[in-house]
Amino acid sequence: MHKRTKIKIAIFVLLVGMACMFTAVVTDHWAVLSPKVEKLNETCEAAHFGLWRLCKKYIYISSEHYDEGHGCGPISLPGDENCTYFRHFTPGQDAEIFEYKTQKEYNISAAAISIFSLAFMILGSLCLVGSCTGTGKKRDYLLKPAGMFFAFAGLCAFISLEVMRQSVKRMIESEETIWIEYYYGWSFACACTGFVLLFLCGIALLFLSMPQMPRNPWENCMDAEPEQVE
Repeated sequence: MHKRTKIKIAIFVLLVGMACMFTAVVTDHWAVLSPKVEKLNETCEAAHFGLWRLCKKYIYISSEHYDEGHGCGPISLPGDENCTYFRHFTPGQDAEIFEYKTQKEYNISAAAISIFSLAFMILGSLCLVGSCTGTGKKRDYLLKPAGMFFAFAGLCAFISLEVMRQSVKRMIESEETIWIEYYYGWSFACACTGFVLLFLCGIALLFLSMPQMPRNPWENCMDAEPEQVE
């Protein structure tokens, strides 16, 4: 396969990774939390949250949807939903205060790191655009910083995922909250996909943009003929 074709494939996969990461950042289904269901034919409170807000959903649990030993849900059941951005959240009871502080501490960190990831993606995209423009010989040297920026974006995405995972773990393990079960939602899956694609394809783009290695043992990198990327 020609080198230019490999670069085009890497760029296409990077675009998919950027779309996944952007979707994860702007949505709020990173994790779903469920409390224990005490009685049938009553409403229970499930929650899902992302980097910016927490949404609580009041679901009516009937015998048809009741599964003994499991929590409230699934979250897809109909019910009234109330979403609040962390900056405007007004806690009431002690459990809500703990929940709010925990979420705010971790989510501000995860959100800030995700902003760095978006910034690196923008810088990498600018380098890609710059490598494809200009008169005469294309600016292929910009592919190297582009690959580095995308790899850094993937690392930031991974750190954001780990911070969010620690947030969920602390919420479940604490005795001050009502949550007993959790699972990660599709926004979390998008972030994981974005991390893998951005990091691996960023590294691949970096290696593909490297100069040709010497073919003979007595050559050095400066003596080797430059490889033309067409």
